[in-house]
Amino acid sequence: MRTFRHLLVVAAAALCVAAPLAQTPAQPAAPQVTEGDFVVRNYTFQSGEVLPEVRLHYRTLGTPRRDAAGRVTNAVWIGHGTGGTGTQFLSRNFSGELFGPGQPLDATQFYIILPDHIGHGASSKPSNGLRATFPKYGYRDMIDLQYRLITEGLNVNHLRLVMGTSMGGMHSWMWGQMHPTFMDALLPLASLPTQIAGRNRVWRRVLIDAIRNDPAWNNGNYTTQPPSLRVAAQMLWLASSNPVRRQNEGPTLADADRVMENYIANYIKTADANDVLYYFEASRDYDPGPGLEKIIAPLVAINFADDIINPPELGIFERETARVTRGRAVTYPATDRTAGHGTHTMAAVWKDELVRLLKETEK
Repeated sequence: MRTFRHLLVVAAAALCVAAPLAQTPAQPAAPQVTEGDFVVRNYTFQSGEVLPEVRLHYRTLGTPRRDAAGRVTNAVWIGHGTGGTGTQFLSRNFSGELFGPGQPLDATQFYIILPDHIGHGASSKPSNGLRATFPKYGYRDMIDLQYRLITEGLNVNHLRLVMGTSMGGMHSWMWGQMHPTFMDALLPLASLPTQIAGRNRVWRRVLIDAIRNDPAWNNGNYTTQPPSLRVAAQMLWLASSNPVRRQNEGPTLADADRVMENYIANYIKTADANDVLYYFEASRDYDPGPGLEKIIAPLVAINFADDIINPPELGIFERETARVTRGRAVTYPATDRTAGHGTHTMAAVWKDELVRLLKETEK
């Protein structure tokens, strides 16, 4: 994703000298991003496996503020989706709508934490060298490591808001149960508060099986990326948007093939089959349903009617969210502004709900 930048617009030359030059106001500069790494040593995973060093990469914007008791009051943690990184939130569609001066998560007022989860981005992952002998991490490991990053690495003892997209949305449901008093509010996007099942499980299983059953995968010890990485890219392309947009992008057979092939070509330039396999298999321990009543922070869950991964007709979203004492479910209808599952990073669509939640939880 492109990093969000506001361009300074300069006045055009060759205007009539008799008329005053029109003054175009300068756009605010993009918030400064700080990057770093935190290392957790001798980490024991839920599987019992131990990794001598787990490197967690992160980006932050803004500065933490503390109250008289020393509690951080303005920290916001934002979790990315499966296969993503914290960089995705620096795009124009997200950062450009939320992090600028006067915007809902103004980086001059909030301390924003954008991590790369284990297995992703610049954090420790199978492709760093261990390949298929890398510990089998799950969502509980991912959240526990993020808690260590926040509390030990960044010295943050409280979060104003926990929010996330897709996998990060699923993590938000789990954050509310695993650390119920650690945050003031929760905003999961594009997720369901139930274990991955039905069609959602099937498309993920297709991707997982394609890699594991590919002879070229060679138990993770390949020298070139196995052909099954193409299948993974195809499944991601299929699931990430809505049918109307896909039809408009590819109105003929040839157009559809061209659009998909372009996506695949870009995806496999940087993707690694072992990394892909691990981060899809990590969802095996995701099941927030039994603990929904443990969530005490106000929660606003946001989904989209054209999301084929979390379709509203299942009836799960509203029913399960109602079990959260201070929970509210919001489903945005399909419009020409939405893009199925991918609407989670199009903040202009849903940021009014974020503003409402922040206002409701002011102290």
